[in-house]
Amino acid sequence: MELLHQTFQGTPIEGIEPLIDLALDLRWSWNHGLDELWREIDPELWSATRNPWLVLLAVSRTRLKKLLQDESFRRKLEAVREHRRQAEEQPGWFARAHPATALTSVAYFSMEFMLSESLPIYSGGLGNVAGDQLKAASDLGVPLIAVGLLYQMGYFRQVVDREGVQYALYPYNDPWQLPILPVRDANGEWVRLKIPLLSATIWLRAWQAQVGRVTLYLLDTNDPENPPMHRGITGGLYGGGPEARLEQEIVLGIGGWRLLHTLNLSPEVCHLNEGHAAFAILERARCFMQDHHQTFPVALAATRPGNLFTTHTPVPAGFDCFTQALMERYLGRYAQAGLGISNRELLALGRMNADDPNEPFNMAYLAVRGSGAINGVSRLHGQVSRRIFQVLFPRWPQAEVPVGFVTNGVHPATWDSAHADRVWSDACGKGRWLGELDTLEADLNRAPDADLWQMRLSDRKALVDYIHARLARQWADQGADDEAVARAYHIFNPDVLTMGFARRFAAYKRPNLLLHDPKRLVRILTNPQRPVQLVIAGKAHPADLGGQALIKEWIAFIARPEVRSHVVFLNDYDMEMSEHLVQGIDLWINTPRRPWEACGTSGMKILVNGGLNISARDGWWAEAYTPDVGWAIGDGKEPDDDAAQDAAEAEELYTLLEREVIPAFYTRDHNGIPTAWLARMRASMARLAPQFSANRAVREYTEKYYIPGAERYRRFSADQAAVGAQVVAWQKALEQHWPAVRLESVRIEPAGSEWTFETAVYLGDLDPGAVRVELYADAIDDKGPVRQELARDAPLVGTAGGYVYRTRIPMTRALSDYTVRLVPYHPDITVPLVATHILWQR
Repeated sequence: MELLHQTFQGTPIEGIEPLIDLALDLRWSWNHGLDELWREIDPELWSATRNPWLVLLAVSRTRLKKLLQDESFRRKLEAVREHRRQAEEQPGWFARAHPATALTSVAYFSMEFMLSESLPIYSGGLGNVAGDQLKAASDLGVPLIAVGLLYQMGYFRQVVDREGVQYALYPYNDPWQLPILPVRDANGEWVRLKIPLLSATIWLRAWQAQVGRVTLYLLDTNDPENPPMHRGITGGLYGGGPEARLEQEIVLGIGGWRLLHTLNLSPEVCHLNEGHAAFAILERARCFMQDHHQTFPVALAATRPGNLFTTHTPVPAGFDCFTQALMERYLGRYAQAGLGISNRELLALGRMNADDPNEPFNMAYLAVRGSGAINGVSRLHGQVSRRIFQVLFPRWPQAEVPVGFVTNGVHPATWDSAHADRVWSDACGKGRWLGELDTLEADLNRAPDADLWQMRLSDRKALVDYIHARLARQWADQGADDEAVARAYHIFNPDVLTMGFARRFAAYKRPNLLLHDPKRLVRILTNPQRPVQLVIAGKAHPADLGGQALIKEWIAFIARPEVRSHVVFLNDYDMEMSEHLVQGIDLWINTPRRPWEACGTSGMKILVNGGLNISARDGWWAEAYTPDVGWAIGDGKEPDDDAAQDAAEAEELYTLLEREVIPAFYTRDHNGIPTAWLARMRASMARLAPQFSANRAVREYTEKYYIPGAERYRRFSADQAAVGAQVVAWQKALEQHWPAVRLESVRIEPAGSEWTFETAVYLGDLDPGAVRVELYADAIDDKGPVRQELARDAPLVGTAGGYVYRTRIPMTRALSDYTVRLVPYHPDITVPLVATHILWQR
């Protein structure tokens, strides 16, 4: 009722509380059943904003009162409330699959979240992944809370003029018009907390958004008690230079964990979605120090097993790095007074060489050194990340760099059309995305051809209608006359093959690969028997002049008279536009330069709607592609010559379109169905949509990382961090005694069909239980590397810490493949993540 009095002037409207409750739960963003309810309140407002909260704020009070007195409307309202209540009370997959587990809560930190256009705090792919994973966690009942920032302006809005010049606009996010509420304490007071920044202490305000069963906490610095320079820290997403980025990441990481601590929330697992949030590692350790009276090394050792770092970056230059001067200026006092460590010790967590004053502090290095597990976001990106982080594990084979992978997925219920939802519901049931997905492929394969093709016809027509309205508004905003605006409604045909490219305009994504041979593209588009129409959308970063030049190239091409009715560029690509595109486009084009696409999720969104992909073999498509689900360009190798690769892959793209894609779409049977196209479409929907869903990704995170991480955290932190203290002592012993360790030459002898390996190892004062002697051979034939332990035999007489180690191995590989090595060992520790020492046989 307090919110009601604050936002609805005058006498409260009787019975409006259920509408407010529904509008403030972002579950509506993936529930088609609620669309009709909001549309009935005000169809024009709903169409313009797709924001129930704004609809309630803006619609006339008379209209609301009338609706709430209407019996039919009240029945609809009660039905959706009951559906929501059942969804909240029904045990989710997590409770059913893991009824007894150490995991009670995961804190998911991300710089951005793409949940709805009503909450514009996202830029692109990173936010897309974060938002979809929150929604899937809600569906599955995974106990997750999330932490982010509330930006006063969010990411920029794009305007492209008739000459192709991009302009960046920054509308203000009025928090009282967003579907969020202030976080209140037990006394009803707005939760505000302090964090140290420079020589001052600044206030953070806490807000919350409800995402089904998941709560998202958002912090902002626009507090009246802060000086102007600090109020703008959360002014814009990815705005400003390194200093502004550092300030935001301090607020997110340190402020975010401090908020959880203030709210008495104690998640076992902290999931860092990219290195931006890595300062949460430090604050989590500081809170542990405070609560358990421990030193920083012990606190870090105790909490580290519960931290998970997901990297999305395909190149080292993508990591956030800060100079020593900035780090000391902003975090020197925090390190010394809060963590009890020196500036050198702080900087060492983010450097290769702690004593190099010219080496910047790398947030990804901090995330690696403070986490119990690391993962990339596709199988290929896992390999790329192992190569990137190998510098932190010198002399270790790349295959053993401790980086796994969980391929991203999208939240199907967010991205499917209403028609696609009905097709899936008829074939697979209403609860198809709420648990295991094992039967979905077989179920979807039983859907009739006619239903699948009618879905595509309807969704393509809906997209064409959307393009007409959007283009007319866009041209009017550019100053076109009425006659020109009217022509917007005659561009595109709902019966024509519709292709789309909608990504961030950056050089590595090669958005202009299709323009490599403009004349050939014109012939493809304008073939009178088999025409094609193409939708282009995407933003270039305001500082990326090269990306903006790529947009200008498309605008110049579209201006050609012969292609004006075949190609459009839609301004201001955002989540709302993305929904329309992925629902209606037949063929999604993706052309990244391998291996720069860590995963990519845009092409995943079309799967649930029956769209097909034609893509370079990078990111998720490198593991998804088979000839029966779509088309691939390139040979899956990293190029030596970018220009030559572009020319070859453009030629392949044109050829595939001409010889396979377009003929498959236009070759119809007696029922008007393109059977070859539909076969690929069915295989793509049935096989790939479940596999590349956020449902699968979140379940994989839960079982592969969250539950084991929670168990390890509880073990390490128990009994005043007894195990954590043991680990610190073990690490200190390794540092002290490793320089004196020696591995003598190896003696090899045949023994029947086996080889016997024997070596002498001199450990000095190092406990033999702190190390492991192994026989190692590189992986071959898709099999993992050989790592066979040598058994310790009798001590060497007359030596200090000398032992003989022996093992046998079958004569299945050449002797030259094998090498003996010495590595750290602790039963509770992941090596080499926590200890990078290694000694190889000479």
